[in-house]
Amino acid sequence: MALAVFFFQNFRLSSTLRALFLVPWLLPLIVSASTWSWLLNSDSGLVNSVLEGLGLGQVNWLTSPQWSLVSVLIANIWIGIPFNLVILYSGLQGISQDIYEAASLDGANAWQKFWRVTFPLLRPVSAITILLGLIYTLKVFDIIWIMTKGGPADSSTTLSTWSYRLGFGSVLPDFSPAATVSDLLIILALIFGLIYLRTQRKQTES
Repeated sequence: MALAVFFFQNFRLSSTLRALFLVPWLLPLIVSASTWSWLLNSDSGLVNSVLEGLGLGQVNWLTSPQWSLVSVLIANIWIGIPFNLVILYSGLQGISQDIYEAASLDGANAWQKFWRVTFPLLRPVSAITILLGLIYTLKVFDIIWIMTKGGPADSSTTLSTWSYRLGFGSVLPDFSPAATVSDLLIILALIFGLIYLRTQRKQTES
């Protein structure tokens, strides 16, 4: 939301910078996941090199149970930012400038305009953004499997990676438990999908 509000201001190169933020969304997931695996590599990763330069020491991002899920979350958030930015930016374009002009006449500063005008009017769009993000995150598999394969010690295992491991991760695959986990994933996605449709219907009615 902060990025959407920032790029909504009319300044030079705003459209160019906004287009650059779409790059993570345009890249194939395998490319993004491989890039983050390299950046967070414990031995030769750029992130650890920067941390060492700052005197903070190395972090086992991908091989530590404490940090593996955090690493996957960082990559997933980086990929999801452009999508959220586009939706929230579109929501900002739907807010009439007359409201901001009226707030200025009432003496509202920039923070008061955001808190009293922008944030309340963006709340429906924000709800849809969160729901779509939850649905997308539920089915994330590529990023986790490439970066950590759900490990170490299942610390970054999700329903999607768990289902794959049950079905294809052994010499003699057992599809029954894998199908059960997949059904649970479908049910959760369906619940969030119904919530999304209900939220969208309320917006249409209002």
